[in-house]
Amino acid sequence: FKTCLGRVICKLLCSGEKEVDLAVQSAKAAFKVWSQMSGMERSRVLLEAARIIREQRDEIATLETINNGKSIFEAKVDIDISWQCLEYYAGLAGSLAGEHIQLPGGSFGYTRREPLGVCAGIGAWNYPFQTACWKCAPALACGNAMVFKPSPFTPISVVKLAEIFTEAGVPKGLFNVVQGGAATGQLLCHHPDVAKISFTGSVPTGSKIMEMAAKGIKPVTLELGGKSPLIIFSDCALENAVNGALMANFLTQGEVCCNGTRVFVERKILDVFTKEVVKRTQKIKIGDPLLEDTRMGALINRPHLDRVQGFIKQAKEQ
Repeated sequence: FKTCLGRVICKLLCSGEKEVDLAVQSAKAAFKVWSQMSGMERSRVLLEAARIIREQRDEIATLETINNGKSIFEAKVDIDISWQCLEYYAGLAGSLAGEHIQLPGGSFGYTRREPLGVCAGIGAWNYPFQTACWKCAPALACGNAMVFKPSPFTPISVVKLAEIFTEAGVPKGLFNVVQGGAATGQLLCHHPDVAKISFTGSVPTGSKIMEMAAKGIKPVTLELGGKSPLIIFSDCALENAVNGALMANFLTQGEVCCNGTRVFVERKILDVFTKEVVKRTQKIKIGDPLLEDTRMGALINRPHLDRVQGFIKQAKEQ
């Protein structure tokens, strides 16, 4: 696993069938304890985890910048969103309830809301820590356990999250991390004791995960790449439109699944809009992502860099 400078930080082993099974069995054992706790008890643990993240915000953000290459400025925002997400679901944990339904003749029916069991989370490399929190916060609040597989390009910050949950007081093994690529993901999807799969990533991979989940009739949540055109008319507030276009295209070096892939501008304001975008783009500070004033850091890896440069070359030629 390398940093933006191509320097090796650590070496990680991919989890095979044995490791994935151990992680699932350990989560299953923890689930028995966690699911029997009241929503308020679970809420307290999640709030404690949120507090630790808030307290260690700068340290975790630094880890995330090394992990992903995004600017420390953005990484801090990611970590804030992460603890806020845990706090939000902690607030819901105590109020999850079923319904009481009155039936004819004095009878009644009722529904219970029960946790599923062990959920699998498969994360993307652009928001590693934040995506993990988005997946595990609702799962844990509802009484589930989770085995999480981060992207092999960003394996480290999720391990920190697992340590934080342990410190906050979750049962041992409730949030487990397995490392690896597609093969490890497949093992998780096929595992008979995994009750649900939540995936963030590309459309082709999402399609494969849906197919694998169908064999075990497992519910899936898929957050996949989008195509997001921006349409800008001549009666717009130009400053807002330019800000929107820049954010949509350059946030996290443009490595975002809802990136503004096309910007359609009404001809009447095309020249003034383009001029302003170019002027502002030239001012984006590119550099060492660990420096506070850097606004654009490093791309995720060498093949990705080559691909982006290919698009630039193609655009110039056309």
